[in-house]
Amino acid sequence: MQRIGVLSVVALTAAGLTLGARFLTVRDTKGAASPDASSPKPATETKPKPKPQPRALPAEMRGVHVTMALASLDGKIDEYLGLTSEGLNTIELDIKDENGEVGFRRPAVPLAHQMGAAKRYYNPYEIAEQVHARGVYLVGRIVVFEDPVLSEHRPRYAIRTKDGGVWHTGSGLGWVNPHDQRVWKYVTDLGAAAAKAGFDEIQFDYVRFPTDGDLSNAVFPGATRRSNGSVIADFIRYATSRLNPLGVRVSADVFGLSATRNMGIGQRPNRIARYLDAIYPMVYPSHFGPGEYNIDNPNAQPGRTVALALRDFDVALRGSKTRLVPWLQDFSLGRTYTIADVRDQIQAARDAGAQGFLLWNAGGVYTRAALAGP
Repeated sequence: MQRIGVLSVVALTAAGLTLGARFLTVRDTKGAASPDASSPKPATETKPKPKPQPRALPAEMRGVHVTMALASLDGKIDEYLGLTSEGLNTIELDIKDENGEVGFRRPAVPLAHQMGAAKRYYNPYEIAEQVHARGVYLVGRIVVFEDPVLSEHRPRYAIRTKDGGVWHTGSGLGWVNPHDQRVWKYVTDLGAAAAKAGFDEIQFDYVRFPTDGDLSNAVFPGATRRSNGSVIADFIRYATSRLNPLGVRVSADVFGLSATRNMGIGQRPNRIARYLDAIYPMVYPSHFGPGEYNIDNPNAQPGRTVALALRDFDVALRGSKTRLVPWLQDFSLGRTYTIADVRDQIQAARDAGAQGFLLWNAGGVYTRAALAGP
């Protein structure tokens, strides 16, 4: 997720047990014929099919991130589902990750197949059925604009360099152009495929402009005078308009400081909230620089750091129905994190009125006891 380290650079990164459980159909109703055969038959009347409805949300979301590679291991999803005894009620699983890979081949998204991005890490239908059988809510994560596969196979979709090449970050990764609506369609097609397979919510990550690399050499074909914030808001509006009608919720990950100040990357929580069902700020204490929120070392005070960051999100989302669900740190960076550090963050989220939390650990190892309810 390039979450570790990126924020420091910029001033600190859906079915029931079966598809029928979500997609309710109404049988056609036909008029009865008149007893008089000579009388004209009434026209056939068809009731409109009701809009699919999302699965009910947990009262308090308590979840963990799972990579597609981990999901491919025999028994691993069952292992995570075993955390339901510890309070887990949500799994967030990669659909498309930072490497541009897609976790499944069916339902098919033609462009993903053409590029070789579609892999066989997991069967999304089976995963959805397995997760829902345990009463767990399933969120699918799609990394949007960092995509080394799409940028290399379709360079016309990419951010370019001034000499016409494909632009890369400092770590050599290609990004696709946030202005290009062909990119919007591709990632939303992936979300639609996951919705068809039974995912409950589509969560967009890296839904922003890049932060590292030689940005002075970056060229965005088709760019207008519209601000970065307007471009990202337009993408969110487009994606939501396509996905919500399929019976899934739509959400986005944002940087932990994006409600505190304009970071210039297009993430403006107060602007995108109107289109989203939820916003997930990544308020990892280790990612905040010294002195942020007047705290000498935010990493040493995880609970207070999360509380102050979420205070700004509460202000930014005021008047909105968008759920606030923070990503919390369950990994060690800069110092060793203990269960007390994780619990302090969770309590800060609860005190801030958040509708739950997700724990992030790139290795997929989580503090079991932290997931329990209050």
